[in-house]
Amino acid sequence: MKILPKTFAAGAIGTLLSTAAFAEEMTLRFAGVFPIDHQGTVMMEQVAADVAAADVGLTIELFPANQLGSGEALFEDVARGNIDLAAAFIYADTDPRLEFLSMPFLVGGWDDMDNIMRNMDSEYNTILQEITDEYGVSVLAQNPEGFVGIVATQEPTNYNTFDDKGMNIRVWSSNVVKTMVEELGYQATTMAWGDIFPAIQSGIVDGAICCTKTATYSIFAQSDVGTHFVEYNSISELTSFYASQRTLDELNDEQRAALSAAMTKASDDFFTYNRENDAKFGEMLVESGYTILTLTDEEQAAMAAHIQETVWPMMAETVGQDIIDRLLADKN
Repeated sequence: MKILPKTFAAGAIGTLLSTAAFAEEMTLRFAGVFPIDHQGTVMMEQVAADVAAADVGLTIELFPANQLGSGEALFEDVARGNIDLAAAFIYADTDPRLEFLSMPFLVGGWDDMDNIMRNMDSEYNTILQEITDEYGVSVLAQNPEGFVGIVATQEPTNYNTFDDKGMNIRVWSSNVVKTMVEELGYQATTMAWGDIFPAIQSGIVDGAICCTKTATYSIFAQSDVGTHFVEYNSISELTSFYASQRTLDELNDEQRAALSAAMTKASDDFFTYNRENDAKFGEMLVESGYTILTLTDEEQAAMAAHIQETVWPMMAETVGQDIIDRLLADKN
């Protein structure tokens, strides 16, 4: 084996260090599912502006409003490295353990959302990162937007009991959510987000569990779709800022730090916006002609207890009892 001259070896090492420290300028594709005028898209724009202002050789190109695919498809495209960054809910299509993200009545309010869902060191996010690591995806920040409710075209009969409602409600691709909705007395039809509007307008379904009051106003009320919002407060609407690990590995430390800081700030700002404006958008919903149906504290407690007793054990079959135990131990 030949011995490299010391000067050559030193030069080679210097070149490697230089390459590692100063990655070339890169343009990252950031895909989102929010409508163009939604606050979530505003936060994506803020991330791009903050990263540009950091002057670390990164440019972020935005593709909101499902331009690069629906939330159901984005996770696999990010995992493959076809898309660099995403702002979307992480569906369980890829891995059934991800159903824990739809666990009903895990969080009880805004403080729980902050402490459990936004705290990147919580057991909730530790579990999530353990799973997404297996697919080459890194979760950078979490964006709970408030509680989803049921958007409906009529008032559900006995909306505050478990009796049959005589209504067919769209659910996303989650057996957990489907079971919960059926336990509440609805029929449930699994349907992708992009199919909701034509399905409601044509009467294929009578409504959908999907959105916070903010999103219901922005997406449905302003399009004159739906008349009622049933506020069950069972599941928090959650979008994640996540990245392809392949992309992160190509960035230098300075670039990764700038991206992380921008997404953390956007997550903070988005959470503050939603927390401060949830009631306001409820008022705007009513002003637009919507009726908001709310449970009493006693009805809410009874519903939470029933769902926890019936749905949580079923979840263990797909999510794993160990994950359920870790979530509940951390919550307590």
